[in-house]
Amino acid sequence: MPFSPARAAALVPFLCALTTTAPALALETSPRPNPRPALTEAGTQARPVLVKEAALDQVQLSTANIGFQRWIEGFRARALAQGIAPAVFDRAFQGVQYNADVIGRDRNQAEFTRTIWDYLDSAASETRVANGREALERHRALLERIEARFGVDKEVVVAIWGLESAYGTFRGTTPIIEALATLAFDGRRGAFFEDQLIAALRIVQAGDTDARNMTGSWAGAMGHTQFIPTSYLDYAVDFTGDGRRDIWGDDPADALASTAAYLARFGWQRGQPWGGEVQLPRDFDYRLADRSVRRMPSDWAALGVRDMAGRAVPEHGRASILLPAGARGAAFMVFDNFAVIGRYNTADAYVIGVGHLSDRIRGGGPIRSAWPREDRALVFAERQELQERLTRAGFDTKGVDGRIGPNTIAAVRAFQHAAGMIPDGYASLDLLNRLR
Repeated sequence: MPFSPARAAALVPFLCALTTTAPALALETSPRPNPRPALTEAGTQARPVLVKEAALDQVQLSTANIGFQRWIEGFRARALAQGIAPAVFDRAFQGVQYNADVIGRDRNQAEFTRTIWDYLDSAASETRVANGREALERHRALLERIEARFGVDKEVVVAIWGLESAYGTFRGTTPIIEALATLAFDGRRGAFFEDQLIAALRIVQAGDTDARNMTGSWAGAMGHTQFIPTSYLDYAVDFTGDGRRDIWGDDPADALASTAAYLARFGWQRGQPWGGEVQLPRDFDYRLADRSVRRMPSDWAALGVRDMAGRAVPEHGRASILLPAGARGAAFMVFDNFAVIGRYNTADAYVIGVGHLSDRIRGGGPIRSAWPREDRALVFAERQELQERLTRAGFDTKGVDGRIGPNTIAAVRAFQHAAGMIPDGYASLDLLNRLR
């Protein structure tokens, strides 16, 4: 789901949407962690919300619909002022109702938390890898043309396709106009979703699709590779040359090319890997495992960092060491292309998932390092408590929002260093218990 940098959050909980599949593909899920747009690590002051539960009784739903219809009347004037034709607006909003399920899903995001190893088990499962290799072979000629034009590895494009919609088998069935209108009316992130709704109406007005065919996820992402409307307007391409940028239909050509165009626009470097698993020496200074520390692979090799075969990593450019599960999990050396994938979705787990799945589709093997599988992820309230306790102890997290972003990682690392622990920045249950 491509997001502009001004609207992308730092890190969010990982969600897993169950998909249906075509006979050619085995049952798989689309484990995309959804960045929550328009939120900073410190969070925002939310306005009062209309509902707090996923399910509404009939009285509540009726009340919500009354307020929603009044909101549509006001929004219509704003949309027309921005160039949306009255007839386009009226057709698009015909039959649109307040969607309580959308609000329930939005409300409950923070409660769903997965460990990095659970996420990667799904993101690069044997089924997803096999389906990815089959999809690559089936569309090889198309993908090679896309790779030649945009310079983005075809395996990376296929991996994004696999994580976003299980290779097109689950593109979402939620009406986008209704979902975005509901989220814009809801008020918590109203300005963001109203912008997306205007963009969706512009897409309809341009003739790329009509409102009835514009379906996708409850959060407004669309098509094979789950573009949000503003990103579609800015980056989608008509690769087939039929005059329409069709990311919704059965033919994935425009969607896959649009994904490659998006990555190329944000600086994808041809021939550079996203990263890879590495081995760290016993005496490694874990304070160096930080995205802000960037060195050439030869410099890392001088410190004892090697690939999983024991060799120095080739000189692909400056790189950082990433420890998504702390010192007891796998370590990765990540390059500039890691950040480019992160423009699609900012969650590190997602970027690693795309990169690792692309490697597996290419023929690579599983991650070799062990994970601390006896650990569990902190729930939302525990993450808030961790931030509160760190700040009270003198390690300021710059806010208490339950999201483990750069500020919280820096605070964790500072506390660990002061307490004589390995300063890997990993927010674990053990760390919270120490603070308690």
